[in-house]
Amino acid sequence: MPIGEFGGAPPLAAEGSPVLTTPMYWMYEMAHASLNPARAVTDATKLLFQNPLNPWARTEVGKSVAAACELFERTTRRYGKPEWGLDDTEVNGIRVPVEIRSVWEKPFCRLLYFDRKFTRPLRSPQPRVLIVAPMSGHYATLLRGTVEAFLPAHEVYITDWADARMVPLSEGRFDLDDYIDYIIEMLHVLGGNTHVMAVCQPSVPVVAAVSIMEARRDPFVPTSMTLMGGPIDTRRNPTGVNDLAQQRGIDWFRNHVITKVPFPHPGMMRDVYPGFLQLNGFISMNLDRHMDAHKQLFANLVKGDGDLVDKHRDFYDEYLAVMDLSAEYYLQTVDTVFVKHSLPKGEMTHRGTLVDPSKVTRVALMTVEGENDDISGLGQTEATHGLCSSIPDHRRVHYVQKGVGHYGVFNGSRFKSEIVPRIHDFMVSAANPSSLQALAAE
Repeated sequence: MPIGEFGGAPPLAAEGSPVLTTPMYWMYEMAHASLNPARAVTDATKLLFQNPLNPWARTEVGKSVAAACELFERTTRRYGKPEWGLDDTEVNGIRVPVEIRSVWEKPFCRLLYFDRKFTRPLRSPQPRVLIVAPMSGHYATLLRGTVEAFLPAHEVYITDWADARMVPLSEGRFDLDDYIDYIIEMLHVLGGNTHVMAVCQPSVPVVAAVSIMEARRDPFVPTSMTLMGGPIDTRRNPTGVNDLAQQRGIDWFRNHVITKVPFPHPGMMRDVYPGFLQLNGFISMNLDRHMDAHKQLFANLVKGDGDLVDKHRDFYDEYLAVMDLSAEYYLQTVDTVFVKHSLPKGEMTHRGTLVDPSKVTRVALMTVEGENDDISGLGQTEATHGLCSSIPDHRRVHYVQKGVGHYGVFNGSRFKSEIVPRIHDFMVSAANPSSLQALAAE
């Protein structure tokens, strides 16, 4: 889970007036409100210089003015939750429609099911996959490509985490223990014979949930567990993200990045780690690249290169859409995973009970890492195999994808062509020990 580098973020004032306890969020909201008149003028100017009846619209000056207006609008906009846009998929060479519906819901999460509407039943059932999306600033739609790649050969479910600023304070807290409880409840709802796949940050709570279920001899324990680019042991090959947590310590994060949701959001006065700070952390890690991308957007708008403009819009509509995280969850995760390394040290607890991955015996394990991952360093996810020591060797697989970074572990061309087929084979073979033994030997 990227933490981001916030440098000189202002410390919060002591508890008291809402205005005094929420300076960051209040200033953020006021900044957005103050830009509304300028945005209205800019939108009107853009329409004027794109109007075909305006002779300036076809000139270099007119195109530049319209491009500058769009750039201003996009850099000052508040981006809402993106749509999934997965209306159909191809199964066995046939296009079938997809209906997305919620099959389980609690205040901080919905379980979405991508229901493929077949005209005739499949000859044999396909693996049922619960994708646990990261709760680290972006919406679950960031995994659109992941879902799309699995839909042709899998029955897909995904966690759709809620924006904490939209959850009323009356709904109570949400922390890492609740996160683990949610995963266990969702596996119960799915009723067994399910493969769970954690993308990045959820790797730790998924391992904890499966360990707890195994210790209880839970009949709904998943058939297999796939962890992708997860920070299981951040002491291995530490990245800048890991070093930041160690240098700052949990008190720094509590004092500098936690604030209260202001009016008029439904979650008013809830303690959160705001999405705009997380976005600041994301962008600051590759600031030059983002600046160059927006310069190129301006040039492409002036040239009228629609394809490149649409690609930029699609990417940044997703990338700039962020959500707030519950402060309890965020701080507990940073402390447990990045500061104390509780899971690999054997010290992690869930509601007072020790989390013991060595209890995992019935669940097959696959770990996937990217060779150039700068968020979860090489070896951090692989460490799971040492913790889950009771899983037989023939029921465990580790794979390193060459030439990809963190994002490439769960999205992109190499993910679709090289990683997805391996995960599919692993899941299909998980219930067949002899097949899985052959797969592990590859």
